[in-house]
Order: sequence, then C-alpha cells, then structure tokens
Amino acid sequence: MRLEHYLYISIILFSLGVFAVLTRRNAISILMGVELILNSCNLNFVAFSSFITRDITGQMIALFGIVLAAAEAAVFLSIILSIYNEFSSINPDQTDTLKG
Repeated sequence: MRLEHYLYISIILFSLGVFAVLTRRNAISILMGVELILNSCNLNFVAFSSFITRDITGQMIALFGIVLAAAEAAVFLSIILSIYNEFSSINPDQTDTLKG
C-alpha cells in the first residue's frame, strides 16, 4: 500500500471520531470518539515514519500514544463511574453541578 492509502484511512478515522465526540450524548460514546481520534494520529505517526524517515521514531511515538490512550481510558472510566454513582446517569448534559 502507498502512503496515501494510510492517510485516507486516518482521515476517515479522525472524521468519525470528531463526529462521535460532537454528536453523542453518552459519555462512553464520547470516549470511543476520542479513542478513534487518537488511533488516527497513531496511524499517521507510523505511516510517516515507515514511508518517509525509515526509522522507528514514529513507532515509538505511536507506542507512547497507545499507552497514553490506555491511561486516559482508565481515568475517564473511573470518572464516569463516580458520575454514575452521584447522578445515576452518564449523560454529560445532566451533570451540571460540581458540589459533593
């Protein structure tokens, strides 16, 4: 495959992620959209690294991005669980108070 094919796939993933973040009302769906955006960025790092520079720098940055996404998902899910315990809903529109 050529570099353009990877970039087209990345554009599609990024567009789907932005669409999910902007249109969904459920916090879990918003998290899935953010993960799609991060995966499209990782795909760009790997594609440019293998086609342009021919070294492993892009793969190392993508690996760091995957670790960061896993940590972000763990923190986000713990926040979602605490919001659900407080408000009995994971709808971001219904969580309008910060008082404990």
